[in-house]
Amino acid sequence: MRRGSGPSTDGPSTGEQVGVGAAFLVIDLMVIAYLVFIRYGMAGWADAYDSGNPPDAPGEALRGMWLLIGGAVVTGGGLLALGWRIPGVVQLIVLGVGAGLLAGFAAHG
Repeated sequence: MRRGSGPSTDGPSTGEQVGVGAAFLVIDLMVIAYLVFIRYGMAGWADAYDSGNPPDAPGEALRGMWLLIGGAVVTGGGLLALGWRIPGVVQLIVLGVGAGLLAGFAAHG
């Protein structure tokens, strides 16, 4: 057996990265669903019954957007800094798209 022909130990394997990326994807989608349906959706529903005051739904959408942007920077950037490219990119893309979705809700509020 030649030296260096074994598995590389200088970083996580692609399989580990895909597994971690899939786990983060499920968690990210649950967080985005919570922010869109529960926080923004319920605030919009409550706004329909509270006609005398300014709507709260756009503010909830902005808070959710900033939460997702912060999560993308911290988790995606941290994973990329650790050398976990696949889950880091998954975090940045999924949380970035979720933040864009909520930003669109806030703009059309």
